Amino acid sequence: MTYPFLTLDDFDLEHRKVLVRLDINSPIDPASGDLMDETRLRSHLETLRALRDSAVVIIAHQSRPGKKDFVSLQRHARRLRRHLERLVHFQDSLFNREALQRIDNLSSGEVLENVRFNAEEVSLKGDMETLANARYVRILAPHFDLFINDAFAAAHRLQPSTVGFIPHLPSAAGWLMERELTVLHKVLGSAERPAIAVLGGAKADDAIMIMDHMLSKGIVDRILTAGVVANIMLIARGVDLGSPSTEFIRKHVPDADGCIERARKLLATYGDAIGVPTDVALNRDGERHGVTVDTLPAEYPIHDIGIDTVVRFVKEIEEAGTVIVNGPAGVFELPEFAFGTEELFHAISRTDAFTVAGGGETSAVLTRMGLRGEVDHLSTGGGACIALLSGRELPVEQALIQAREWYLDGMYDNM
Repeated sequence: MTYPFLTLDDFDLEHRKVLVRLDINSPIDPASGDLMDETRLRSHLETLRALRDSAVVIIAHQSRPGKKDFVSLQRHARRLRRHLERLVHFQDSLFNREALQRIDNLSSGEVLENVRFNAEEVSLKGDMETLANARYVRILAPHFDLFINDAFAAAHRLQPSTVGFIPHLPSAAGWLMERELTVLHKVLGSAERPAIAVLGGAKADDAIMIMDHMLSKGIVDRILTAGVVANIMLIARGVDLGSPSTEFIRKHVPDADGCIERARKLLATYGDAIGVPTDVALNRDGERHGVTVDTLPAEYPIHDIGIDTVVRFVKEIEEAGTVIVNGPAGVFELPEFAFGTEELFHAISRTDAFTVAGGGETSAVLTRMGLRGEVDHLSTGGGACIALLSGRELPVEQALIQAREWYLDGMYDNM
C-alpha cells in the first residue's frame, strides 16, 4: 500500500539512532503518583518492538503545566522496560551534557524527561519552520539519524516535539500513527453503506462540527444523537427540556446559544438524517423515570435516552454497514442511567458492520464493559480523532507528508 507519508518500512533501521515521539500521557494516581491506565503506553509497543535493532530515544509529554498530573516520565520508563523486556533508561533532562553523552553512546533505549517541562514546548507558536528553531530541537536533532512520530493522540498539536524535528531529520510515521490515519481516512472516504454515526457525551460543540462535516460531505447516511448532544438537538427543535437540563447546557457547553443555532440549521438542512430521542430517562431523586419527549419540560434532569429510543437506535446499528461512535448516551457513571449507553455499545460490539470508536469517554465505557476488543478500530486520539472526523487537517499528518516530499527530493541527503 502506498502512503502519502513515509513509514518504518521505508528505512533500514538496523544500527540507526532513532528519535521517537510517543503519546504516553496517562491518568496518574494522585496518592501514589503511579500510572492508573497503560492504554496509551501499550498502543506504542508494536512500533518500539519494530525498532529493536535501533538505538531508540523516546520523547513524550505528561499532562500540562499547572495540572496535578504534570509529572516526570520516570514511572512511564519503568513500565516500558517491563513490557519491552529490554533495557530502558530514564534521563531526567532533555538536552543537558549528560543526556547528550548518553545519546551518543546509546545502544539500547532511553526515555528523556517530559518535553513540556521545557518552556519552548508550550510557549513557542508558529509554523513548522518556526518550531524547528526551538533551542532543544536544534541541540538534539544532530545526534539522530531518523525521527519517528507515533503520537497520533497529539497529531492535532503544532509543537516543537511533534513537527519541529521534521525539517532536520528524515521522518516517518510509526505503526500506530500509520494505522490510525489509514483507518480513519478509509472510513471518511469509502465507508460501507449504510454508514451511521452515534454521537453522544457532553462535548456538543465537537459533535455539531462532526455532524456538519459528515452530512455535508456524504460520509454518513444518518447520525443518531444521545447525551447532551441530543438535548441540544431537542432544544433546536423547539422542545423545552426544563430548567435542570437547560441550565446544565448553558453552564457546561461552550457557546451554548451558538451550538443551538448551528443545530437548528443542521436540522433544517438535513432533517430526518439526524435521529433524536423520542423518550428520555429523568433522574428523579436518584431513580430512573422514563418519559416521552412530548411530555417535557421536566423539573428533573435528563440523564439517559429512553427505552423506545434505545430500541430504534439498536435496530439501525444492527442494519448498518459502518458505525462510528463517539461519546456515551447518558450519565453512564450512575448505574441507574447506564442502560442507554450499555445497550448501544453492546449492539455496536455485536454488529457485523465495520466499527470505529473515538474519544476518551468512549474508550472508558468500552474498557468498563470489557468490549475494547470488540470494535474494529478504537482510536487512541480524542482530540486528533475528533479533528479528522470534523474535517480539519492534522498538522502532524501534513508535516509527515511534507517530509516524504523532502526525502524523495533528496533534501535530507546533505544533513
